[in-house]
Amino acid sequence: MEVSVPLSLSAPTLFITFFALIMSILYIITSLITRKGDDSKKQLAGGTKTVPDAGGTWPLLGHLHLLGGPLPAHLVLAQMADNYGPIFTIRLGLRRAVVVNTWELAKDCLTTNDRVFANRPKTVSSEVMTYNHALVAFSPYSPYWRHVRKILTLKLLSDQQIRILRQVRESEVLTPIRDLHEEYRKMTTSYSSIGASRTGGALLMDMKRWFTDISVNIILRTIVGRRLNNHGEANEEREVLREYMKLIGRFVVADGFPFLRWLDLGGHEKAMKRAVEKLDLVVQQWLDEHKARRNLSAGGEKSEQDFMDVLLTIHEDDAEISSYDSDTINKATCMAMILAGSDTTTVTMTWALSLLLNNKAALKKVQQELDTQIGRDRQVNESDLNNLLYLHAVIKETLRLYPAAPLAIPHEAMEDCNVLGYFIPEGTQLMLNLHKIQRDPRVWPNPSEFRPERFLTTHKNIDVRGQNFELIPFGSGRRMCGGISLSLQVVGLALASFLHAFDVQTPGDEAVDMEEAVGLTNLKATPLEVLITPRMPKHVYNQ
Repeated sequence: MEVSVPLSLSAPTLFITFFALIMSILYIITSLITRKGDDSKKQLAGGTKTVPDAGGTWPLLGHLHLLGGPLPAHLVLAQMADNYGPIFTIRLGLRRAVVVNTWELAKDCLTTNDRVFANRPKTVSSEVMTYNHALVAFSPYSPYWRHVRKILTLKLLSDQQIRILRQVRESEVLTPIRDLHEEYRKMTTSYSSIGASRTGGALLMDMKRWFTDISVNIILRTIVGRRLNNHGEANEEREVLREYMKLIGRFVVADGFPFLRWLDLGGHEKAMKRAVEKLDLVVQQWLDEHKARRNLSAGGEKSEQDFMDVLLTIHEDDAEISSYDSDTINKATCMAMILAGSDTTTVTMTWALSLLLNNKAALKKVQQELDTQIGRDRQVNESDLNNLLYLHAVIKETLRLYPAAPLAIPHEAMEDCNVLGYFIPEGTQLMLNLHKIQRDPRVWPNPSEFRPERFLTTHKNIDVRGQNFELIPFGSGRRMCGGISLSLQVVGLALASFLHAFDVQTPGDEAVDMEEAVGLTNLKATPLEVLITPRMPKHVYNQ
């Protein structure tokens, strides 16, 4: 059989063919060297087992084609765990990652091997979008990371500081509750208020947007002493934050093939640079305003300080720490807290309300508890949260089923190590699939069911603060989230206040779509639209 061959090839075709050939050769050489190196190291590290490789790889790409959507990566990896076991290796281009799917393996990684896995992998987004790894969540394990972590722990996230800022949280929850009451009143009298819909006498709301505004305003007032509103400049700031969050943590081709970074395939690095430039302009303006205010008040009476003021005091001498100047440290630290404190709490509140709307009996129990503990003649205060045991159980069950970061932020092994007999070579990324760990049927009967009652009975002693590895939505060990207490206070207060103030249902009383979006955080894929009607007397929110 005769096969015709084209006599000439276009320049793009030749270019692609050439790179495919080079990459194939590099892949084969790298695989052989890596396998040989691992075999020689394994005995030195005391490893007795090799982590199995997951199937389904494509030449060169490895498993990248499986992790780009439309199914979120944690769900893809959970399906792979059913086939390949509790621990397996995936290939990310020329790099590799170990995926852990049981609490026992996670515990060994984050206790015995905690220091080994305290590093973060360097990616394009963690360089371009974090002032070259200056954001604490993405920083390598280093003196700089320890310096910033200490500041956050002592100056912002301590129990004492959280208590001091209680009025900020209560104010930023109460204000939008009052606004909703006022919007409902206008709707029922004129049926023409902007953003409202008359649907059977109820107000139609997008709760993802509402929860986002509460989270952002609480953290902005805490960090930089300001809040967003619904006008001009604030809307621009809101869009800048959203654009940034869509790109941060995104895996691009150059992360698997560093030598192709100069091509910027897909234009993702260009988009990242554009997003971070916009956000930097906003944060730099905040910093300049704080410096100007600080200079004006020098020698006079001191005004109330926010966290950026505290950072300026700490770094007032322009001292460099690990090559970062003071402005970079201040901006990166504030950005880290704003981004972490707004997105993750929004995710948790959205999923919690979605689960309650799909489980009406649980929703009724929450509101009955609120009526019993608080009554119908006053607003919810943060001090009430200690008495809302069922609401706490709902939040725990939400964090179990829908952790805000279901794959956490990846770790990286700083040296060869042994995890329960499995050899893990230096440089390997570690992914903790919290979705799989927290739905383990050995620990959680009917693991995919929403059953808050389990945290009042059989699992009442399991907490979310990193000591019970069956439930680690905030991580554990050196790199665990330091904002656990603050996050739980915000989520608890916002949910309690909203459900105390309003009756809520979906349009047509239909079930909420629980599809998850692709991304670093576990966002709900579709809006959460609900119909609300006041359940408290008018005077409660007119005080």
